[in-house]
Amino acid sequence: MELDSIECVSYSDGMEDDDDAAAVTSAQLPRPFLKSASSAGSAAAAAVNVVVVSDRAGATGPGGAGAGAGAGPLVISPATGVHELLECPVCTNSMYPPIHQCQNGHTLCSTCKTRVHNRCPTCRQELGDIRCLALEKVAESLELPCKYYSLGCPEVFPYYSKLKHESQCNFRPYNCPYAGSECSVVGDIPFLVAHLRDDHKVDMHSGCTFNHRYVKSNPREVENATWMLTVFHCFGQYFCLHFEAFQLGMAPVYMAFLRFMGDENDARNYSYSLEVGANGRKMIWEGTPRSIRDSHRKVRDSHDGLIIQRNMALFFSGGDRKELKLRVTGRIWKEQQNPDSGACIPNLFS
Repeated sequence: MELDSIECVSYSDGMEDDDDAAAVTSAQLPRPFLKSASSAGSAAAAAVNVVVVSDRAGATGPGGAGAGAGAGPLVISPATGVHELLECPVCTNSMYPPIHQCQNGHTLCSTCKTRVHNRCPTCRQELGDIRCLALEKVAESLELPCKYYSLGCPEVFPYYSKLKHESQCNFRPYNCPYAGSECSVVGDIPFLVAHLRDDHKVDMHSGCTFNHRYVKSNPREVENATWMLTVFHCFGQYFCLHFEAFQLGMAPVYMAFLRFMGDENDARNYSYSLEVGANGRKMIWEGTPRSIRDSHRKVRDSHDGLIIQRNMALFFSGGDRKELKLRVTGRIWKEQQNPDSGACIPNLFS
């Protein structure tokens, strides 16, 4: 049966038309996770072209012993056509209630219904207000693996709660942390480290201390500027050091901050300090690096870093204050958990 001609049908709790019900099940639930079953159950399943599944109660699926009222939700392999069945033909996203259909049974999501000007994108028939309740019911009975299963996520969720998990899944890929341009590359940390080095040509350093100098010949012309990102490798992790100029209200400022290439929970295991000064004056910032899960702009706009007013920056630069020459030093250290108090104490010697 073609995907674009799936017709949502109503059904009763009775067993009036077992053959038709089996055919619908066969078309809508292709290739669930395989489990061993009795030969009788396998033969019955083969007769209606349905693979045997097992529910949580241990009952065998369609055609097998134990199928009935006690059957639990079906667990469907992510490599099957179930995604196509629940995929909107317009935006290709998964459909969630209300799922709409035309008179010919073609389905689409509620968001796209308003975008197609009340015309079915498949057959061009006029759309009414018909809900595809059967497909909504099928989706409610499914449990699917997280879409990041290939990246290591072992979780399985009911269809309607899967989307929320995926938006927060620890295995979801990271966005490129490069701030000099809007880079759309995503991937895991090793991939992004290689991408930053090879494609963005960022400076790569090993060690937990740094000493950087930021120079600009005419700083008064700089309203929005981002210096080259620097990546540090220490404690087996990667950190990104950012430095840039922007307007904070009406005041031009410079800001330096550190981001951790990993999740927020792991970022809390580390601390860092930044220091800038000259002429007998000094400014120091200490904090926890932000995860690259938070965008560069989000961190900047939260002012979570060392912020230097332009006049102070030019004072630190010395000379006639016509050239920016800021030297920013800092270090990264790992916090150790105190087993007696549960508090974190700094580990300065690793």
